[in-house]
Amino acid sequence: MASLKEVRARITSVSSTQQITKAMKMVAAAKLRRAQDNIIRMRPYAQRLNEILTNLSSITDEGSVTNQYSEKREVNRVLIIAVTSDRGLAGAFNSNIIKAATSLINGKYSSQFAAGNVTFLGIGKKGAEAFAKRGYKVISDYSTIFSNLSFDTVRGAAERAMSGFVNREFDEVVLVYNEFKNVATQIVRTEQFLPIVEKPVEENKSSSVIPDYAFEPSKEEIIEELIPKSLKIQVYKAVLESNASEHGARMTAMDKATENAGELLKQLKLTYNRTRQAAITKEILEIVGGAEALAAE
Repeated sequence: MASLKEVRARITSVSSTQQITKAMKMVAAAKLRRAQDNIIRMRPYAQRLNEILTNLSSITDEGSVTNQYSEKREVNRVLIIAVTSDRGLAGAFNSNIIKAATSLINGKYSSQFAAGNVTFLGIGKKGAEAFAKRGYKVISDYSTIFSNLSFDTVRGAAERAMSGFVNREFDEVVLVYNEFKNVATQIVRTEQFLPIVEKPVEENKSSSVIPDYAFEPSKEEIIEELIPKSLKIQVYKAVLESNASEHGARMTAMDKATENAGELLKQLKLTYNRTRQAAITKEILEIVGGAEALAAE
């Protein structure tokens, strides 16, 4: 049985840890509100931009937009953009992304990985460090994006992937991130970023509902301008989704840690009281035994 001093030390340690986890939960909750507002505002814009691009594509003479970002070729070199966080203590938030990326190179891109043609672009320190530690090829470290999260800071990562595809450095680019659903739920998404995947036209949509646009300048120029912007917005939206998911995951993890610390404190206090009572009982027995010994003399 542990001594009273040891139990008191553990109670003090757990209490301090509980205060830290409680404070981290409150900080994560405050950051989550801002991050959630950001992604809620971004979703309609990104969705509308994609709808406009789809409508423009549907009314071209060829039925689709042919551009440098839509070129499909044999997949020999792959770039995986993995969006993680800069810090841990967020449950399985980072490990889920690392597992999803690892499953890609062990499954879909196993032949490319065996040939050494799979590259990672890490957004977030945890992912970049994990892939580098495992000996994977990591380029263009964007692990400090979350310290100053904005469209301008994320745009550099998107442009790096886009230029790599255009210059045939990569034949396919995949985006892996956590999509924010609610505080307790984050969904791992694996999406093809490049080449652009043509979305099928829904059968229930007739030609009469397709908007009639007036183009100024030309339709081709507008589409060529919209496609790069849409791709950058897609990466920015994924980063915002991941940012909100991170704070939700950390808030949930710290709340659970605080509860666990409370349960552990209850057990430690019970152990402390039992140990203290046992020590008092032992002292009483020793006093009684000594008194009886003196009386017998």
